[in-house]
Amino acid sequence: MPLTSILQMLGGVGLFLFGIKLMSETLQDLSGEKLRRLFSTVTKTPVRGIGVGIVVTTLLQSSSACTVMTVSFVHAGLMSLYQAFGVIMGANIGTTVTAQLIAFKFSDFALPFVGVGVLLSMFGRTKRQKILGNGLVGFGLLFLGMKTMEGSMAFLRDRKDIFVAFSNHPLLGVLAGTGMTLLVQSSAATVGLVIAMASQGLLGLDAGIPIILGDNIGTTITAVLASIGANRGAKQAAACHVLFNLFGVVIFMAAFPLFKGVVEVTSSSIPRQLANSHTLFNVANTLIFLPFSRPFVTMVQKIIPGKVAVLDMGPRFLDRRLISATPAAAVHAVRQELVRLGFLAEEMLQNVHAAFVERDPKKAEEVFQTEKLVNQLTHGIARYAAEVGQASLSEDLSLTLGAYVNGASDIERVGDHATNLTELFEYSQENHLVFSEKAMAEFEEMFTNARLAFHLAIESILNEDGEAAREVLVLEDRVDALEKELRKKHIERLNTGACQPSAGVVFIDILSNLERIADHGNNLALMVLDVIKMDMEGKRTHDAKAAAAGNPAGAD
Repeated sequence: MPLTSILQMLGGVGLFLFGIKLMSETLQDLSGEKLRRLFSTVTKTPVRGIGVGIVVTTLLQSSSACTVMTVSFVHAGLMSLYQAFGVIMGANIGTTVTAQLIAFKFSDFALPFVGVGVLLSMFGRTKRQKILGNGLVGFGLLFLGMKTMEGSMAFLRDRKDIFVAFSNHPLLGVLAGTGMTLLVQSSAATVGLVIAMASQGLLGLDAGIPIILGDNIGTTITAVLASIGANRGAKQAAACHVLFNLFGVVIFMAAFPLFKGVVEVTSSSIPRQLANSHTLFNVANTLIFLPFSRPFVTMVQKIIPGKVAVLDMGPRFLDRRLISATPAAAVHAVRQELVRLGFLAEEMLQNVHAAFVERDPKKAEEVFQTEKLVNQLTHGIARYAAEVGQASLSEDLSLTLGAYVNGASDIERVGDHATNLTELFEYSQENHLVFSEKAMAEFEEMFTNARLAFHLAIESILNEDGEAAREVLVLEDRVDALEKELRKKHIERLNTGACQPSAGVVFIDILSNLERIADHGNNLALMVLDVIKMDMEGKRTHDAKAAAAGNPAGAD
């Protein structure tokens, strides 16, 4: 085997993989906001999960990235194993889009695509044009890599005995496909090599189909690696992927003559037939297992028993595997952790109320314990966001990420104010301070409004709800006015001797802390409105550019 041919083949594989990487990054940049929300749409039925898996894998141009995201979501408790299985089935179908794409003979147009892409990338007037240019470069490099791989295999025409062994022993083909994908960590690269060999007349269906089936086993290694060090749920999700593909290969190898016959009628071109075999296998395998999804998941849970354990004292949604899989999903994870942080701070406020009104020391202790978690999570969000910020993010996503980090600081300050209030209540109990009935009624009014403002702020983040955010702004104004009014009334009571002077000082501090809580809720609401505005402006810009290009949004 000539060394130059080996080097040429390696270079072709490198161009092919780099082309896919550029295309994937382009699609993520152009659809990142939609992509980061897509996983949240998975319902209890696996059918929707299949749709999500197909779309996400097509956008990412990588089933591995989709399955890593799925494993991460199960690890975080965002997705059940049953839901994850649907996404995994869809990812298998989505990855066949690449095979269909490379079966087209675009090799002669590879360099023009690269040339146009470079011009757009270097001289495009807008960021979107530059991103599109990178995508065209990737598209061209993908087919340039295919052409290079095909050219490197010419010397193998005199050594067809190697491939005859695969035809006579299909299991060798399965093992070869598995090994190739394990080696290059890309199912698309294996399929590309098989199609390149078929284009040179080196492989027929008898040898090519088993290699492609083996490729479907090898691609599961990514999910397995992602589950290392994760919880039971993540390991179960990885096992679902392995067993689903493995059982499918066993079924189709057992029915190989029938499967081959079906593939043969789909096209007269062997490279196209091989691409079709990849698609048919994954679609048919999904249709076979779909009715048995729940029993299959139950079986996996028995093979890897145990409940999913989520660490309460650590981030629940901040999975570093998401950063490499798709930064947009990592930004979405920050928002999920931000909402969790907000609910924890709201729980602190509830315990503050119980500690003061019911004089329950256990509730006071819970506030102090929760504050540790809130502080830890805030720092965790900041560290994670710094890592995400190093990834390739669009301008809108970068601004959104920064807004979420600032939001975490606001929530941490709410936790600090809750702690301050608890310390004030403990001080009042230790020093036997007595508040008048009017003071207690005013506290209830102030507390109710401040807590409601913060609650609506967190709800607005959770649901990206502009109406709730605007309601917070109104409430914050009310709390500001109320704080001034109650402060004035309390000073009047002090002057008349209706309240103890020492209790009066504490009460003023209580009002101040509650007013600050509403202020931070206001900051969070403004953050939500800014993020919504960025999303809307981005969509309007996209629609306007599409209309100017003669492709109005919504047109077929």
